[in-house]
Amino acid sequence: MLTGGGDCPGLNAVLRAIVRNAIGHGWECIGINNGWKGLMEIDARPLSMDSVSGILQKGGTILGTSRTNPYKQKNGEELVIENSKKLGIDALVAIGGEDTLGVANKLSKTGYKVVGVPKTIDNDLNGTDYTFGFDTAVNIAMDAIDRIHTTAESHHRAMIVEVMGRHAGWIAMHAGIAGGADMILIPEREIRLQEIIDLMNKRRKRGRTFSIIVVAEGAQLSKEDFENSKLVTQDEKLDAFGHIRLGGIANVLAEIIEKRTEVETRAVTLGHIQRGGSPTAFDRVLGSRFGVYAVEMVKQGKFGRMAALQGTEIVDITIDEAVNTLKTVSNEFYDVARVFFR
Repeated sequence: MLTGGGDCPGLNAVLRAIVRNAIGHGWECIGINNGWKGLMEIDARPLSMDSVSGILQKGGTILGTSRTNPYKQKNGEELVIENSKKLGIDALVAIGGEDTLGVANKLSKTGYKVVGVPKTIDNDLNGTDYTFGFDTAVNIAMDAIDRIHTTAESHHRAMIVEVMGRHAGWIAMHAGIAGGADMILIPEREIRLQEIIDLMNKRRKRGRTFSIIVVAEGAQLSKEDFENSKLVTQDEKLDAFGHIRLGGIANVLAEIIEKRTEVETRAVTLGHIQRGGSPTAFDRVLGSRFGVYAVEMVKQGKFGRMAALQGTEIVDITIDEAVNTLKTVSNEFYDVARVFFR
């Protein structure tokens, strides 16, 4: 088993469940260190009951992680397959988001025996209602918004809270609604400055002297407001999967809004705080269920498939289905949030 991409709460719950269920079947377990990088370098270790004892409540992953992409390296696919044989791996459980599972999907099409477990705090993997780590991230963001309320109200400020969400605004939507945000800005909809300013003016006329706006890091200003509308980034470097490092949209918005409204405006970027620390009960249980089910998929020979939560049941879908289309916020859900933008 391996964990790839960004860390998130609940990973250790999955590893613990896989090991306990697999050993119950009489199988041996091997942990690949640092994601696909570990398979490229044959960096692995056996995992026992003792190895996973006491890790349920811990954030992060005991195996470490990386954003290594075998398909960006010369003969990467062949090396992964060859090294898996050297390690005596009969089947692999890949735990990750669209990038990690995208690699698993390509490997599966060569006949490589792999099953997937969905992991992303962005909750944007298709075919599963929720991914573990998302609930913890939302609760951390909600708690931050609750705390920011008191400062905003005391100083009569507008506060822009930036949360994670590259392509999908699920964290912003859930945390914003739960935290009582005045407006929520997501990647699925262009940001229109006049709409924000009109809302702030309307609320101040009613005697509300502060505003809380939640924005996902991947949200973009409309071309009407910003001639060369694009993602706001920390730098222009790309990772192994072609992603740029997002961050800073809250600062850009705060500066523009303060100039346009003459209302003191501050930006708060939550960043990696959202995916650190101990997982919530929901994520511990969901991760445990995914881990147990992953072993059952291996037992039944359901390779090239991923565990998924649909309703209250754990089912399996093809990894291809999970990674080929992102799950984004629907217009219907956004309309629910808009009820509170008044």
